[in-house]
Amino acid sequence: MGRATCKAFLAIWTCALLLPLTVVGQSVQGRLLVAVEDSAGGRIAGAGVTINLEKLGISRSANTDVRGEARFESLPPGTYSIAVHASGFGEKTSRVAVSVSSQATFAVILGPQALKQTIQVRDRGPSLASQSVETTSSTINTVVTAEDLDEIPLSARSFANIAYLAPFTAPVEPSDPTKARITAVSFGGSSGLNVDLSVDGGDNNDDYIGGFLQNYSPEAMQEFAVRTSQFGADTGHTNGGSVIISTRRGSDEWHGSGAYYYRGNALNARNTLDNPEPNPKQPFSRQNLVGTLGGPIKPGKLWFFSSYEYIHENASVAYSANSLSEFNALQQLATGGFLPNVNTIGAIPSSVLQPYRETLFSSRIDWRQSARSQWFVRGSLDRNHTKNDLLQQGALPSTGATTNSNYYSVLLSQQFQFAPATLGVLTLEASGFHHTKVRNSTIGEAFDFPFTVNFLTTSGLETFGDNQFATAITAFPIQRDQQKYQFRYDVSHSHGAHTLRFGVNFIHEPVLRGALTGNPETLFSYPHDPSFYVANPAVLGACPNPLPSSPDPNFPDCPTESASGASDGSFSQSIQRLGFYAEDAWRVTRSFTVNAGLRYDTTLGLFVASGHDQAANPALAALQASGSTLVSGIPHDYRKAFAPRVGIAYAPKASATTVFRAGAGLYYNDLAQNGWVDAFTAVNNFNLQNGSGPSALIDPNYHTPYALTASAGFEHAFANNWRVNITYEHQQGVHQYRRYEYSPGFGIPANAPAVSLFRTDNRSIYNGLALQLQHRFSSRFEVTANYVLSHATTWGATVGELFDYVNGVSNVLNPFGPGDHGPSGEDIRHRFVLVGVLQLPWKFEVSTLSQFESARPFTMSTPADVNGDGVVGNDRAVVNGVQTSLDQFRGTPFYQVDLRVSRNIALGERLTLRPFAEFFNLFNRQNPGNNFVPDISALPTPVNDITNATAFCLNAACTQTRPITSLNQLRVPAGALGDFFGPGTTVGIPFAAQLGIRLSF
Repeated sequence: MGRATCKAFLAIWTCALLLPLTVVGQSVQGRLLVAVEDSAGGRIAGAGVTINLEKLGISRSANTDVRGEARFESLPPGTYSIAVHASGFGEKTSRVAVSVSSQATFAVILGPQALKQTIQVRDRGPSLASQSVETTSSTINTVVTAEDLDEIPLSARSFANIAYLAPFTAPVEPSDPTKARITAVSFGGSSGLNVDLSVDGGDNNDDYIGGFLQNYSPEAMQEFAVRTSQFGADTGHTNGGSVIISTRRGSDEWHGSGAYYYRGNALNARNTLDNPEPNPKQPFSRQNLVGTLGGPIKPGKLWFFSSYEYIHENASVAYSANSLSEFNALQQLATGGFLPNVNTIGAIPSSVLQPYRETLFSSRIDWRQSARSQWFVRGSLDRNHTKNDLLQQGALPSTGATTNSNYYSVLLSQQFQFAPATLGVLTLEASGFHHTKVRNSTIGEAFDFPFTVNFLTTSGLETFGDNQFATAITAFPIQRDQQKYQFRYDVSHSHGAHTLRFGVNFIHEPVLRGALTGNPETLFSYPHDPSFYVANPAVLGACPNPLPSSPDPNFPDCPTESASGASDGSFSQSIQRLGFYAEDAWRVTRSFTVNAGLRYDTTLGLFVASGHDQAANPALAALQASGSTLVSGIPHDYRKAFAPRVGIAYAPKASATTVFRAGAGLYYNDLAQNGWVDAFTAVNNFNLQNGSGPSALIDPNYHTPYALTASAGFEHAFANNWRVNITYEHQQGVHQYRRYEYSPGFGIPANAPAVSLFRTDNRSIYNGLALQLQHRFSSRFEVTANYVLSHATTWGATVGELFDYVNGVSNVLNPFGPGDHGPSGEDIRHRFVLVGVLQLPWKFEVSTLSQFESARPFTMSTPADVNGDGVVGNDRAVVNGVQTSLDQFRGTPFYQVDLRVSRNIALGERLTLRPFAEFFNLFNRQNPGNNFVPDISALPTPVNDITNATAFCLNAACTQTRPITSLNQLRVPAGALGDFFGPGTTVGIPFAAQLGIRLSF
């Protein structure tokens, strides 16, 4: 660790010692309530209870209170042995599993002293279906164990795949090419960027775009908790859900594994979405090499565990016959001298390799200093490298990039027992992320043709030359850096019927920066494809010199030329996040528990970029100089994020198998800031005179977005190993992000500059009803089935997302007008997930992770200004005189069945060999999802008028037409968006088989 890192840690430690010992963040620890009863059901007060974490020597002791209950807080997840003794009763020992971020309730029945007590075994076993009912917790929680991770087929081997096992979650496409392999999880209809992720209690959030940051191998995970509703005050910076990971640790027994995964081109079906026949099939191969090792350094005192995974992938982009034809035509234009400053485009390959390499490593050392003090330190890294990144089917290799991403985190944790009922947990973490994209070409020019963005792909802009990473979707940073230093301290204290928890969490983030490309660039945009100009060579020769900057009706077939000067595209922040909470778990009666808490969060320096607040943004002065009153000042950090939360758990007659849950609370989140990047870069080099682009401002009436969440649920475990869980959840989103595009003369004076204004005035609603059914039949058959009926709505222009996405406004003169309100992009009315493990004869095992869901919505837009607010690109298409509404269209239902077949072969008492075969999208279902052509002007069959489409053009002159009689005629599946950002999760996943072998001991 460098000198600067050490100084930062020292500063944080010094500051934190001056703060109250109260807790924040997500607790990775579990809790256990032991109830001691006699054979008649009466509770026994004063009984001695001792618990021991098996194979690690961690021990706790307590006496039962007047209710016959003993509570143990801040327990590392694992299996504990329990010894109970009381005067006049026989001693009894049992075992119970304590899960990450969960609260187990365990009843021990003591018999008369003369009777011999048997050992009661209660463990989760290898699946979700064997988790016990948490009768004293109001949190809606799903825990996935290391055994689950080892058995369930995971197509991308990502923890996002694992989260789909929880109700109210759904897959979404990777949303950030700077973290292309970090897949996302939608909670409550969001796009997955408003989720809080912690690893061993340390923060693992991306504070620029939101969502997960560093990736971890499943081999490094001990347990995985997904909290979808009614989590306590210990969790902040989320208005969607939380994901908590606990990493694996060593023990007194040596244990480890080695595995190899292979997937080749012959095992994959063709991706018909962006690589249809008769085009050549895309070459592909991937291998994963995995290894783990753990054991004692000093038995009973010091242990270690390490995991390693290496990914060697060779994906590719195979050009279609049409693209190759257009590339050859482009080559003819270049050699003929028709492309400015370009006389050749080089060799044209039939496909381009996209090699991807990644290394995931994690190592942990645990130390039992004493019976009262335990420590561990964990270091993890993720390094990946991609060539020809961001390359698309309609673009030449010059538009690609070489991408490098490096992540690291170092975490130190100590747990200390001040008294039998008082514990403190210290967490210190340093983490970093560094990302670069180096373009394959830097000639200072780019050429754009219509075929570059077509129905085979949803992204891409330039056909040849420099990719400015400003695509049809968004602008991508060419550099990103994030450094965090975290101090967190948790305290829990049990007294009588109350268990109090307090905490503080302080995150110092001196580096949160990046850069958009800012080199000088000239873009030539052609209204026709190269083949048109080859067939009509006189057209380009008749074009004016210089070329116009916008389409000229006198030269409709000529290209336009737009130049951008050198600019400083960097953005940089140094922020601090501070949060406190206090909460009480009050055992009102043996049957009734109340969890009440209050949380406070604030961020310091949120609107300071490159050392300047928004007062230094020249756009503010220029707008005010025009006489506009649109913006009266600058935004400031929000200081009123108080978040009360209350939940109840009622177990009738102190039942261990039935519980009713309910609760409500506020959840704030200001993590995602990528929408404001234009306002942050504006303070560097904004210049109204040189036309460097629209100005960008943040509204001074900023309010941290939050969700008001309410939920109610019922859970019951039947005697025959069936369990049912019914949950209703409501989320009311308030003060979400929106982007207003003002054009001179429309809402601002005619002499004012064009302005992008970011406001927090959006709102949304999510309602969901989840039914979960679980069954465990001995060790032969285990199944978990989740069905969710839900509806999510919001306001937006052409994209509607909840919380974490900066939605546009169709008409700034009427921002809440009709048609702007509709389903969110992840509005899934019906979703069903099936997870099961079946033991077959001859020791074969079959497991599945299958997903089925109804169609997701999308919006049909138009590049014309049909709303009359002077801005193009934010308007919804008009068909037969009627404007379509937000997310009015629906894609296709999605289903994917993944299957794994394996067999354990015992090679000795502890050595096991497991060969396996995995099949993803077993039935080769074409899943375009809602990835349909969203722009009416980009349909493969053109419409007659993009301002009011009434017919399809059947020839180039549009003299032959076919009337549009149904909106369904406009639905055309597009290419696989997942290919652009990384492995897809809801679109473009053809059948794929994977073979592997694992040796473990």
